[in-house]
Amino acid sequence: MISTGYKKLVVPTIVIIMAIALPFVIQAPYFQHIIIMIFIWATLGTAWNLLGGYAGQVSFGHAAFFGLGAYSAGLLIFHLNVSPWWGLALGPVISMLVAIPIGLVCFRLRGPYFALATLALGEIFRLVFTNWVSLTNGAQGILILNTFSTKIPYYFIAFLIWGISLIIVDRMIKSKLGYYFVSIREDQDAAESLGIPTTRYKMFALLPSAFIAGLVGAFYMNYIAFIDPHVVFSLSDISVMVILVVMMGGVATLLGPSIGAAIYIALSELFRAWLGSANVLAFGIIVCLVILFMPNGIIGELGTLKRLFIRQDKKAMVAGGN
Repeated sequence: MISTGYKKLVVPTIVIIMAIALPFVIQAPYFQHIIIMIFIWATLGTAWNLLGGYAGQVSFGHAAFFGLGAYSAGLLIFHLNVSPWWGLALGPVISMLVAIPIGLVCFRLRGPYFALATLALGEIFRLVFTNWVSLTNGAQGILILNTFSTKIPYYFIAFLIWGISLIIVDRMIKSKLGYYFVSIREDQDAAESLGIPTTRYKMFALLPSAFIAGLVGAFYMNYIAFIDPHVVFSLSDISVMVILVVMMGGVATLLGPSIGAAIYIALSELFRAWLGSANVLAFGIIVCLVILFMPNGIIGELGTLKRLFIRQDKKAMVAGGN
């Protein structure tokens, strides 16, 4: 008999083996790039999901933490001639430190007011980094040389960062913190009446969320090798899209952001090839349809879909018997 502990290791082991083999099976650089971008968006979605999905604090400002991580890596080489890979250590820490005063201020607000405050946050960073030319090089951005000539090392680093983000979130939501997050999301007043310090636990959700966003931002700088404020602090391309990715895959589910990221990147590439500049409109229509007919996202609606298929199979069997 196989013990329960070993059974739990079977699926992760298979996933790791498949992930290790994948870049050697799919050797086309374009498809390797697609997979790396899926990991980037899956990690960023996982970061947002911890705060917005489990703790219920809908943030439109995660581009700020992503951009701070990216610039932490870029500025190291731009000003100090230090390898931007050190940004993988510096970027998450800076993002987390900046998140502390932001959380203390913004968590005084609730609902749409909190969302508007975080929306303004990302725009403030974009304007500051655009106009602080002596530090950030302004709108010209920062260009670096790629460290690796192939995409395989970037693939494994992206996969590792994604795995770390899943482990962090999984451990947190399965601990006592996860119960506090859900209680705050469902009814903050009731949570406070039970003696839960809601601001403190919101901060416990924000800090690792900002840490992960800063980490993936630093990796993005090293991989893409170019950033500017309009790219990494973008409201529409980063902050809004990460919310749509999570909603498509499934809010407050561990693998929902990863499923949403895979769909988003795949559809974006297909629509860009077929529809050109109209690809954003097509993707927006699909997101609207998902929200209307699958409000809990793909992962969240799996049970409903399963019951629907079982019902159809039973009808087909009855019809066949007749």
